[in-house]
Amino acid sequence: MSKHYSTKRFSLLPTLNVLAALTLFIGVSMGLSLLVSLGYGDGDSLALFEAMVITLGVGGLGYIFTRHSHILAPRQVFLSVSLSWVSASLFGALPMYFATDLSYTDCFFEAMSGFTTTGASILTDIESLPHGILFWRSFTHWLGGMGIIVFTVTVMPLAGRSGSLLFSAEAPGPVSDKITPRISETAKILYMVYALISVTEFLFLWVGPMDWFDSACHTFGTMATGGFSTKNASVAYYQSAYVDWVIIFFMLVAGTNFSLHYFGLQGKFMRYLKSREWQFWMSIVAMAFFVILAQIYVSDFYAGSSATIDALKAEPIRQVTFQVVSIITTTGFATADFEQWSYSAQLMLFGLMFVGGMAGSTGGGIKAIRVLLFTKMAITELRRMIHPRAYLPIKLRNQFVDDDAIRNTTTFLLFFMVIFVGFAFFLTGFGHDLVTSVTASISMLCNIGPGLADVGPTDNYSFFSDFEKWAMAFVMMLGRLEVLTVVVLFNRHFWRS
Repeated sequence: MSKHYSTKRFSLLPTLNVLAALTLFIGVSMGLSLLVSLGYGDGDSLALFEAMVITLGVGGLGYIFTRHSHILAPRQVFLSVSLSWVSASLFGALPMYFATDLSYTDCFFEAMSGFTTTGASILTDIESLPHGILFWRSFTHWLGGMGIIVFTVTVMPLAGRSGSLLFSAEAPGPVSDKITPRISETAKILYMVYALISVTEFLFLWVGPMDWFDSACHTFGTMATGGFSTKNASVAYYQSAYVDWVIIFFMLVAGTNFSLHYFGLQGKFMRYLKSREWQFWMSIVAMAFFVILAQIYVSDFYAGSSATIDALKAEPIRQVTFQVVSIITTTGFATADFEQWSYSAQLMLFGLMFVGGMAGSTGGGIKAIRVLLFTKMAITELRRMIHPRAYLPIKLRNQFVDDDAIRNTTTFLLFFMVIFVGFAFFLTGFGHDLVTSVTASISMLCNIGPGLADVGPTDNYSFFSDFEKWAMAFVMMLGRLEVLTVVVLFNRHFWRS
């Protein structure tokens, strides 16, 4: 290790430089919401302007005083990435705080839920909010979907070793694909793909029953797999098969590794079919769809409907497809109250919450690649019990999986389960029932939004205490940063020279 990275003094200046750059970026991003507010004239323009001035002022001063501190040591990277999401939420909460009567705790919860693409909300009447605030609320999804640090790397002078370390620490999944040798170029390409697909979905929604505003906000929620809607009834408000199928398709796109989309746009569609993770992930989607659909037909859930026989056949197919895709991609949009489905169907959806999207996607959860790798590890271990002297390497993507990847996956899953169970236990300590506590815990950790019981698809998180909301915000961040990036900060060796 070089002498620079073994210095005894742990300087915070490089971390403050990253935070300042990010704060500037957040402040500039508020400008788009301010334009929307001015266009609609709902009276929230002053709140957005004040929030933008404060954010730009703090970010600008911070960047001026730390502009010569760009080089990050590995320990500073973990601290920078973790604090960046806290900082983004602290300032991102200001527009709603200035424009509404909500407490700062509620505004921070909503902002963290937006940036981490969790989609859990404390709002009881979404449609009463002014357009500028609703736009900012949904736009936080889009900014956080591909990673706010990744975006910062593309526009600020954080390239080189620092940019590469930041990208790797924040990238979703155990493998951060580098499309080009330069990490800043890779980040730019991924964001260009992200933006292009977002524009495509926006146009598809706009030609349907949505106006441009709702189309934009639902595009932000879909492509970031966030789930914030402009309507109290979420996507179910539109009662449109067209809207449902468009969002279903783009949720699947958002849950897929964006590196595959980059090659797909070049006409290399076989990349999808050759991806072992994509095959595995789509097989889970298909299996869940058929199992839940069979459960619905068996329970005759739609027997009381007055629809025609053809509609009776089409309605469950669309609603099951929507909810399966919405849950496994951790988007959290709703077109049906799945708490009315059979317990086995609910249990299947609960299982999908753990899986999440693919590595390199905007989806949360454990990630399909880890589930696949852990499955292979378990099968290999069973074979090793039968043939203890045999050489049984684990292969993935036609490559041997090294010990570091296996160790990282095992460590991640261990901490993931400890946090999941621990936080569920924490919530039961406040008097919440077991189903509410367990599903709220996995919803926060996997950045999903809806759960079951008191946090079901037709409910919200407003009834939790302020202390619980701050704890939930922390768990949202843990899930978005893949647990280990934050947990390492609590290791006493992290702060030693």
